[in-house]
Amino acid sequence: MTTGERTDPYLGFRFHVELDGLIVGGFSEIGGLEVELETEPYEEGGVNGYTHVLPTRLSYSNVTLHRGITASTELWDWMNEARYGPPERKTGQVIILNSIGEAVRGWEFLEGYPVRWEGPELSAEQGTVAIEALEIAHHGLEQFTV
Repeated sequence: MTTGERTDPYLGFRFHVELDGLIVGGFSEIGGLEVELETEPYEEGGVNGYTHVLPTRLSYSNVTLHRGITASTELWDWMNEARYGPPERKTGQVIILNSIGEAVRGWEFLEGYPVRWEGPELSAEQGTVAIEALEIAHHGLEQFTV
């Protein structure tokens, strides 16, 4: 980047989701793109001024996908497979698009499987979109640029 060049941040409402390389529809919200380095305190004998904090392992939050209910039952079907045996593990990508719709950056979760499906809150008094949510556990999160 040259001096004085303007770079605007990407907007949080232009994104899509892929599971095993296939776009699975539009989502209104995605949460859980989080990585945390867990630590462990260590008290060294003779050092009374502080406690060492040592890194142990990375932990990943579950990814939660929210979308309006459509005729597609793909998310429900994936969750429902767990009734009959272990659910199929899938690699997923959350990809941010720039202002002209080009993929620019994303996160990939590895070996994900559904752990919770949530249906819509239904009320005859409100005219809101019916939203379903799927929570996905996974074995890691990688960031990438396109």
